[in-house]
Amino acid sequence: MAFLLRRLAFYLAAFFMAVTLNFFIPRMMPGDPSARIIASYQGRLNEAQVQAIREAYGVTGSLWEQYLSYFGSVLRLDFGISTVQFPEPTASLLFYGATWTLVLVGLSIFFAFVIGSVMGIHAAWHRGGFFDSFFTPINVMLNAFTPAIVALVLFYAFSLQLKWFPLGRAHDPSLMPGFDLQFIGSVLYHATLPVLSIFIVSFGGWHLGMRNVMINLLNEDFVILARAKGLSDRRVRYRYVARNAIMPQITALALSVGFLIGGALVTEQVFNYPGLGKFTFTAIQSRDYSFIQGQLLLLTMSVLVANLLSDIANVVLDPRLRKG
Repeated sequence: MAFLLRRLAFYLAAFFMAVTLNFFIPRMMPGDPSARIIASYQGRLNEAQVQAIREAYGVTGSLWEQYLSYFGSVLRLDFGISTVQFPEPTASLLFYGATWTLVLVGLSIFFAFVIGSVMGIHAAWHRGGFFDSFFTPINVMLNAFTPAIVALVLFYAFSLQLKWFPLGRAHDPSLMPGFDLQFIGSVLYHATLPVLSIFIVSFGGWHLGMRNVMINLLNEDFVILARAKGLSDRRVRYRYVARNAIMPQITALALSVGFLIGGALVTEQVFNYPGLGKFTFTAIQSRDYSFIQGQLLLLTMSVLVANLLSDIANVVLDPRLRKG
């Protein structure tokens, strides 16, 4: 428990620093988020209307007052108003895009982690055999590709040429969102190529990581002792070796959340998928600082939460941390 409390205090401090940097960095740039909206009216606004817009974007008062107001709004999950889709609240756009990005990244992480780790276990246990000699070099090659290259190849081959999959969107626009089988099937159908593009470039890393850690553990004393006691290969493989080898994988899984979301940005652009990546690209082009700030903060929070969950999983798997 003491270990988790220390980690929680560290993550709270990291969150505080992220909010602080997220506030000050955009304010070091010339202009402010409200200037674009005010300029678009070409002088047709009176003084009260200009003041109301500036207050809506939190650029009135002293810098300290703005910071306290911004910190309070973050705690209320109020990220301001989008300048691109004015007067739409940034929070609604963020959570809409995050929902679809979560579909892509969640499915990609799950399948890549499970399949890659299982392949790594099998390759390490039968190192030098056919499975290890055939699949390990292939996964080394796939791990060198970037999401953009794989996404473009899949999009060209299966969407443009073969026309097996749609050119964009998250689901059939004629369907009403809901938890019925037709809508869920449409979502999975539209997400197949984006998920596959992220999966192809990421599962090889889990294979190689699990394989290397397991090979290092196979000659440890506790494994030799387990074999000397006459335990079955299956129990030694999963109960003793894989259980210890999975802990670095879990830590790497938390650290990869930010990378996968960054990869999803490119993937969503290629497949015209309405996730955070597509919205962020539009926000950068249009200087929508409110959305960019909210997206960076959401990304930071997701990485911190993922790391906290990995710490909890490590405590559950490793009794040494519980005793410590």
